[in-house]
This record gives sequence, C-alpha cells and structure tokens, in this order.
Amino acid sequence: MQARVKWVEGLSFIGESASGHQIIMDGNSGEKAPSPMEMLLMSAGGCSAIDVVSILQKGRADVRDCEVKLTSTRREEAPRLFTHINLHFVVTGRDLTDKIVERAVALSAEKYCSVSLMLGKAATITHSFEVRNLD
Repeated sequence: MQARVKWVEGLSFIGESASGHQIIMDGNSGEKAPSPMEMLLMSAGGCSAIDVVSILQKGRADVRDCEVKLTSTRREEAPRLFTHINLHFVVTGRDLTDKIVERAVALSAEKYCSVSLMLGKAATITHSFEVRNLD
C-alpha cells in the first residue's frame, strides 16, 4: 500500500491514496479539516463499521443502519498518543438480536479490523453496542 501527503499552506496538507482519493488534513487542531489524530480515530470507526455491517449482511441479518460513536483519551504530554478508545456501535435493523450484533462486534475487534488491532498495541480499545429494532 502506498500514499502521499503534500503540503498546501500553513499546516494544511492533502493526502492522496494509491487509489487516487484525496483528503485534506489540518494540523491546526482541525481548524480547516480533520487533524491526523481525528483521521486515525475515524479510521478505526470506519474499519470496524465495515466489518460489523459485512458480518451481519453475510449472516443474512436485516441491518439498516450502523453508526459508531468513538470516544478517546490522549496523553497530555508529547507524544499525545491515544491511551483509550471506545467504539460504541448503534446498529439498527429488523429482528436483530444482541447475540448476533455482539458476535459481529467481537469478530471485528478480535480478528478483522486491522486499524483497531494495530491501535490496540498502544492503547486500550473497548467496544460497546446497542441494538435498535424497527417495528
């Protein structure tokens, strides 16, 4: 995998993936765009959400929505590493059970989400979930 990051101005940079997609990053505490640490946090949520939805769909669950609310704690001093990240999944669908959602979240956390598994080498990663069934 390859990527590149190019300075635009101030502390704004454009990242470009090998697939040609671009995203702006901002080193001014997210003034113009997400900061690199915000991007990392969102990447963990995106990676895990992709896993959870994919696992539920493969299991033929009627999943209609999945949101991951991420909270984190960072060190006060440099380097300002994450020390704790919680991924809280809100999964909406029809006839969903806690058991199948819990299994999907666990599989993502323990086996599939490379972003969270990598971050877990430096920070404590926790997961929680809630199921919202549609009538």
